[in-house]
Amino acid sequence: MTFSWTPHRFSGGALALDVANSVVLRGDPDRRIDRFADPAIMDAFPAGADRHGAEHARFGPLEAVSEEGRAGLIALREAIDRHFRAEVRGHGTPALLADLLEAIATTLRRSGNRPRALDTATARSALLLLAHPEPERLKICPNCHWLFLDRSRNRSRAWCDMAVCGNRAKASRHYHRNREERGP
Repeated sequence: MTFSWTPHRFSGGALALDVANSVVLRGDPDRRIDRFADPAIMDAFPAGADRHGAEHARFGPLEAVSEEGRAGLIALREAIDRHFRAEVRGHGTPALLADLLEAIATTLRRSGNRPRALDTATARSALLLLAHPEPERLKICPNCHWLFLDRSRNRSRAWCDMAVCGNRAKASRHYHRNREERGP
């Protein structure tokens, strides 16, 4: 099966969230897919973020992370996910924040003069999210469980992507409603 970085995969609204969402079905160990486990797919991520990401103008054309930086990007991704997921659920802790800040600092120290490298831009994006004045706009999609920023005017966005997760949820409700009406 071939894989490509389509617009749906950048529905987080921030580079840091899109990187965190590179793990599909994170909460299901049997079906979990880590898109960054394949170095070629990880290397293709910056081009997808440049085309489809919400912060592409902020960071300019992104570069792939160096081979030595791959493990650090994964560590940063996991710290981003743990911290922001806990915050949305109301279970944020100073320890999770400290872990995220340490991962950011480590990434930025290691990056040297590569401000457009994926790991550097992701760390900067995470810092911007931490400083976000409206944390209630950060949500978890009830369908796929990805993190996303709700930038809708009335803060009513329910899914990471209406065209994918929203449609799946509506189709599922329709199926179950019709099944109940027909009976066993």
